[in-house]
Amino acid sequence: MSDADSSFLSRWSRRKTAVREGQPVPAEPALVPDATPAALAEAPAAPPAETQEAAPLPTLADVALLQPGDNIARFVARGVDETVKRAALKTLFADPHFNVMDGLDTYIDDYGKPDPIPLDVLRRMTQSQTLGLFDPIEEEEKEGEAKEKKETEGEGEMAADSKALEAEESPETEVAQAQSAPALPADIAIPPLPADKRA
Repeated sequence: MSDADSSFLSRWSRRKTAVREGQPVPAEPALVPDATPAALAEAPAAPPAETQEAAPLPTLADVALLQPGDNIARFVARGVDETVKRAALKTLFADPHFNVMDGLDTYIDDYGKPDPIPLDVLRRMTQSQTLGLFDPIEEEEKEGEAKEKKETEGEGEMAADSKALEAEESPETEVAQAQSAPALPADIAIPPLPADKRA
């Protein structure tokens, strides 16, 4: 800990103890800055007020002479007219260097471009039924077309099934099945059908 810190802490401790015991608080000594003659010699002397006021404030005519990329510090200094400041900043940002998009901007896309919901998805939405966006006639036509399509597919399947059944029931098929069936052993006798069951 430095001497300055220890002296501060010791003074603070003494003052706190004095307040706690009800004694008068000693007065603070005046702090003298550490000013060496060398530091004073190196400090620049403040220029006289006459030279500071010698530089006139820039005007719009000066802004017209600016090129993109020029230093505009004197145009945005204190005391310069607001229109001159804005014109100088406008000239500064006219530089193409400041007009390059970095690609990290989130909301730079054109959200005015339409991106419609597909019609078949829109028809299935409950909200479109609630709002009555589509005529029920169109829906009925679509349902009718779907039913017709299913019926034609069903008729085709039924025709194929009936052809398969006809092929199975034909006498040629029965003969082929009988020939391919294994023969029964001779010792198994098949009982005759009762009279009432005979056709």
